[in-house]
Amino acid sequence: MNRYDVEGIDRDLFEKAIPTVFSEPPVDVTYTELPTAKTVFAVEYLPGQFDQRADSASECIQLLSQGERPSVRSARIYLLDGELSAEDLEAIKKYVINPVEAREASLDTRDTLKMEFAVPTAVETLNGFCALDDAALENFRNEKGLAMDHADIVFCQNYFKSEQRDPTITEIR
Repeated sequence: MNRYDVEGIDRDLFEKAIPTVFSEPPVDVTYTELPTAKTVFAVEYLPGQFDQRADSASECIQLLSQGERPSVRSARIYLLDGELSAEDLEAIKKYVINPVEAREASLDTRDTLKMEFAVPTAVETLNGFCALDDAALENFRNEKGLAMDHADIVFCQNYFKSEQRDPTITEIR
């Protein structure tokens, strides 16, 4: 079953969107509350992954309302009946959830659809990089496990010398 979380529309518009955007009435059964099942879990796209279903729903709601485009997120809900061991459930989740693009979603009602992101820490500047001699540069390359040969690291060093600054670790990696 598909779950849609919507923010930025009123209740009337949401009710109008249920049979026109979120479902096909002759085919789909819609719920406003989660049906009961022995085991329930949800899967959503990771932050940063494009969610085609949510994007299309958002666009359709905007067309329906002739107003602002609302925030929409979607998740796939799995309702499992029968007795499942913890190992069985983990095997099912491992099969269903591709960790590269998705994660297990909360079943709780969301207060907001705004994504909270951690503020990145300061990026380390490699002070003294431009002053390293050949031996120290080779040692640095090996110590950091860089996927470049000696000529590459020398090329990088020469570039940053021409820029008259030391690089950050991100620029070297």
